[in-house]
Amino acid sequence: MLLGSNINNPEKNIETALLELEAKVGLILSKSKLILTKPVEFDSSNIFCNIAVKIKTQFSPFKLLSEIKAIERKMGRTKDSSYFQVYQDRIIDIDIIIFNNLKFISGKLLIPHEKNLYHRDFAREIINNVK
Repeated sequence: MLLGSNINNPEKNIETALLELEAKVGLILSKSKLILTKPVEFDSSNIFCNIAVKIKTQFSPFKLLSEIKAIERKMGRTKDSSYFQVYQDRIIDIDIIIFNNLKFISGKLLIPHEKNLYHRDFAREIINNVK
């Protein structure tokens, strides 16, 4: 999984999201270091705080996505980028990047997450730290 935040105390948002993930989704097996990055694919003066984590969960991909979206809503993100059709500042973003060796395509979920795994250097670097 990859987490990112760039508003309202991003490091604290990541901490809160990690606690929620462990409480609601499963055990965090490993974490990358926190990194700071400029926004990708949109303009903002707010810098992102990002982290990759490996989680052990009993959930299916769809149940996991549902739990992640519930955490995002609880933290104040009511609509994601797909709603706005553009990227924008966000309090928290949690993406499923890899799910075991599963390849899955639907309207709401793509595994592996192509952009973060193959096209964003910063994401690929921290994801590789937790594989």
